[in-house]
Amino acid sequence: MIEQSVAVLGAADLMSRIDHLIVAAPDLDEGMARAEELLGVEAALGGQHPGFGTRNALISLGEGRYLEIVGPDPDQPDPEGVRLFGVDDLEAPRLVTWVAKGTDLESLVGRAGRYASGLGSVHSGGRKQTDGKVLAWKVTDPFMPREGGVVPFFIDWGETPHPSETAPVGCELVGLRAEHPDVGRVRDILSGLGLGLQVESGPTPALIATIRSPRGTVELC
Repeated sequence: MIEQSVAVLGAADLMSRIDHLIVAAPDLDEGMARAEELLGVEAALGGQHPGFGTRNALISLGEGRYLEIVGPDPDQPDPEGVRLFGVDDLEAPRLVTWVAKGTDLESLVGRAGRYASGLGSVHSGGRKQTDGKVLAWKVTDPFMPREGGVVPFFIDWGETPHPSETAPVGCELVGLRAEHPDVGRVRDILSGLGLGLQVESGPTPALIATIRSPRGTVELC
């Protein structure tokens, strides 16, 4: 993650589709500390992802949007497969993907099958918060490759209160853009999913979020 002054980017239509951004970290405490250093807001512990070996912390990014920091959970046994978002392979926290708002996810997955990057199947998920309450949702497969995280997965919260309502406030997401070595293909995939994310050429897949924070307007990547 880096901090610098930047121009405000993004459009209202894209902002309305963003549910949350995911920063993966090799250690959750380190990820929380780096986010606080960058943004000037202390993340609040969210809860565990049972069976996946991870836990998270959250910061609100404005109404209906939030930042999720994910790291290994020392209180869970190692999962049968890999941990979410490749946290075990990271040397430092970084923005690894984003999550789009969705409804009728089964139909969405069917439509996505026409594009080069599939969304996988739909799963029900949940986690217990630190206050003991349980959040529940439906989500497309977060383990799918999705062009290095530039293509999002989708979430439907149903009747569950949105996490942005209780996460620490003070930040606002004002833009999101991406880089990818195969710009044309990725733009076609995003367009087919109805997502107007700006993608430019770059050596590796990358996401860059523009956030207005107590530290000023900064970039998270």
